[in-house]
Amino acid sequence: MTSSRSLLAPMAFLALLALAVAAPGLLTGVDPLAADPVSALAPPGGAHWFGSDHLGRDVLSRVVYGARHSLSIGVTATALAVAAGVLLGLAAGLSPKWLDEALARSFDVLSTLPELLLALLVIAVTGPGTGNVIFAIAVAQVPNYARVIRAQTFVVRHAGYVEQAVTFGRSRAAITAGHVLPNVLGPIPVLATIGLGQAVIAASGLSFLGMGPQPPAAEWGAMLSEARNYLRVAWWEALFPGIAITLTVVSLTVVGRRLQRRFEGRTP
Repeated sequence: MTSSRSLLAPMAFLALLALAVAAPGLLTGVDPLAADPVSALAPPGGAHWFGSDHLGRDVLSRVVYGARHSLSIGVTATALAVAAGVLLGLAAGLSPKWLDEALARSFDVLSTLPELLLALLVIAVTGPGTGNVIFAIAVAQVPNYARVIRAQTFVVRHAGYVEQAVTFGRSRAAITAGHVLPNVLGPIPVLATIGLGQAVIAASGLSFLGMGPQPPAAEWGAMLSEARNYLRVAWWEALFPGIAITLTVVSLTVVGRRLQRRFEGRTP
């Protein structure tokens, strides 16, 4: 019961984020791009609950609308990484030994690099932009999923039901699709939940460096980048998008760890 209650806050926050992504207008009626120089750098108060930024834009509205940019990048990158990781992990686990070794060593080398650094290397080749940021984050996360799927494939391919299917003369493709693939995907929801939090951090970090959505787009990392020059006079401009990033990552991590415990049979 206690562990279930510990999930209430992160789940409630994630539900609020989902609402912000799907229908931000329900949470705020202010245009996140509407500038009002007269109200520039106004502190949190009745007119602007989270204050206003250096251009007089409502910080609350920008945080709410920024969820769509930040989470869309994270979700898309994670989905691409999962798809590529599953395919490469299956290929490694079902391939001849020489190809498996080559792929496995590639995964190991890429895994030694911090994800943000690897993403920066990819962007150095592809150039900045939202699409390239998504691609870079996906590339950086692929080894995490590929290594797990490869290990799961080794276990499943020697299971009795797979050997029985081989005995019955089923094709390799049918065995892979019908027996191997469904049974190696168990850890993916856990990894993807935690990986989404890491993707949000990476997206915000790359946007902070000016490689993601460009101003005046409301994106949490870009908001932090704009706010850094006003920290002494308008702390709220950086505080609230920073809190949004932190709570998002913490909530996803808590939920992901709970899923992991349940997957491993350590909790009901």
